[in-house]
Amino acid sequence: MADNEKIKYLTEAEQQELLEKYDPEAGTRKLTGVLGHIAFFGLLAFSLFQLYTAIFGVFTAQIQRTIHLGFALSLVFLLFPANRKKRQKGKFQIAWYDIILAILSIGVGAYWPLFFEDIVMNVGRLGVLDFAVGFMAILLVLEATRRAVGLPIMVIAILFIFYGIFGQYMPGFLAHRGLTLERLVQTMFFSTEGILGTPLAVSSTFIFLFLLFGSFLVRTGVGQYFNDLSTAIAGRRIGGPAKVAIFSSALQGTISGSSVANVVTSGAFTIPMMKNLGYKKEFAGAVEAAASTGGQLMPPVMGAAAFLMVEFIGNGITYWDIAKAAAIPAILYFSGIWIMTHFEAKRLGLRGLTQEEMPSKKEVFGKLYLLIPILAIILLLMMNITVTHAALYSIAISVLVGFINKDVRMKFIDIIYALVDGARTALAVAAATAAAGIIVGIVTKTGLGLKLANGLIDLSGGYLIPTLMLTMVAALILGMGSPTTANYVITSTIAAPAIILLGVPDLSAHLFVFYFGIIADITPPVALAAFAAAGVAGGEPIKTGIESSKLAIAAFIIPYIFVLSPQMLMIDTTWMEVAWVVLTAMAGMIAIGAGVIGYWMRGMNWLERALAIIVGLLLIYPETVSDIIGISAFIVLLALQYLWKNDNHDSSKILENNQSIEKN
Repeated sequence: MADNEKIKYLTEAEQQELLEKYDPEAGTRKLTGVLGHIAFFGLLAFSLFQLYTAIFGVFTAQIQRTIHLGFALSLVFLLFPANRKKRQKGKFQIAWYDIILAILSIGVGAYWPLFFEDIVMNVGRLGVLDFAVGFMAILLVLEATRRAVGLPIMVIAILFIFYGIFGQYMPGFLAHRGLTLERLVQTMFFSTEGILGTPLAVSSTFIFLFLLFGSFLVRTGVGQYFNDLSTAIAGRRIGGPAKVAIFSSALQGTISGSSVANVVTSGAFTIPMMKNLGYKKEFAGAVEAAASTGGQLMPPVMGAAAFLMVEFIGNGITYWDIAKAAAIPAILYFSGIWIMTHFEAKRLGLRGLTQEEMPSKKEVFGKLYLLIPILAIILLLMMNITVTHAALYSIAISVLVGFINKDVRMKFIDIIYALVDGARTALAVAAATAAAGIIVGIVTKTGLGLKLANGLIDLSGGYLIPTLMLTMVAALILGMGSPTTANYVITSTIAAPAIILLGVPDLSAHLFVFYFGIIADITPPVALAAFAAAGVAGGEPIKTGIESSKLAIAAFIIPYIFVLSPQMLMIDTTWMEVAWVVLTAMAGMIAIGAGVIGYWMRGMNWLERALAIIVGLLLIYPETVSDIIGISAFIVLLALQYLWKNDNHDSSKILENNQSIEKN
């Protein structure tokens, strides 16, 4: 094996290049001079506005949301160029029309605050200026979304707009009376059903604060600390770097809502280590991609869509209810990746890191205080503190933690930069939620959600499993190149109702579409997280995506299980039942992992692999009969593996693999 000194890590410039290539949110202009100062203070003002309303109370819905929208749109046009290729070539000059678009965005953001009483008094009657501003708002949202988020979500939003206008020409059950242009503008900008709807409401309150919390955590140095802590805990184990990647990516998910950003930041450290140890390029990239994508599934701070889920489900559900319900599926997801990387390491005969390659445990564990803000937010949410106040208190705690050690002490300028960075990360989310509001508005006005829900049920014959499969396919397709937030909004308004109509609890149905919207990031043919990981590893993108999907197999199975048996989400169950579900499901993941990799205590033939996967499915499904059959079969398979684990053919295969690795 190569020495640690020979490992080639990605430079910051190479990381940024990859981020810009695969993540539209990452590559902004590097403005200087007057415009640079305007953008900087604009971002700072954006954060200060959000903090002010969080502390002293939000304004009236339309005013709060339009100011939030005005900040986001104007800053998007200043920071994101119209032509992405120019950004990649390093051409950061701002065009004249971007300045005009930014000014128009400020006008849109100021319209409701300036003319609130007049708009309310008109009671839905639009004047010429109202119509012009509303129509302009739609166009600005679409263009800002294209720049900051990507083309797919903009195209989807435009298709929904056309559906709303030309509904009378649609076939069959999709037909409706059609919306006039004036009614469309009225819905989109002068009501809380369109652009200013629930998605933007959540962006202008909860999501922004949690993104700000993540920005403050980064300033304390917690991102690098996650890597060090993960290495200290998992580095010495068999195939150590892969397990470090899993551990650190799960932790990074608490401060990053982007799978691609998680891949590049964590993967720049873990992927070269995995390659150096002996993992193939594609497998090394797949481990990081699968683990990084799962970061949005890991409580307590999940992806932005989880905050939307609180509002969409309603019925008194809290964010803590969602985080608690997602805990067991998330544990099983990461356990599945851990198990498969372990079996792959055993199959290849790979070692862990040496003592010389490990960081000082004394230094690493001496900085455990850096995790205090994350522990604090868990406790605050458990105590039923509001999400807004939990985020605020956690931001304050992260600042205080920054004063504990002089190495990570936050100066006043660090706080300013944390506020600016937090606002910068919120731009794409604000644009995506505004575009998602267009989709929700059309669905609401046309009744499309119920129509498609009934259509899905008719297509599946009224059976739950086929309905779930169709919903899964829809979520995966919509998730190809679209952010999780927009994906969740679409599937939760169109597909989730179909599942709910078949008697599934609301939380189970929404988590189902949430899971598949996230896992689309590693599902070929468009798997942005996997492609970014392939860029770091130097592997083949499609092969990396396929390997990622194999490692993330739990994410394709578990949603079906918690729909069929909601006790996995800790719904109407006891702690004893939860413990049993976790125990049997974990055993099931071991069996499935062995079947997928083809190795347990020794190599497995195709029949053993198929049986192991079947046994794993029986164990994961939380039902008494399946558990009894699964446990019995698991014990038999385990005994056979143990009795024949010293098979000579298997040993020679490991030796052959090791020789092949050394040769490569």
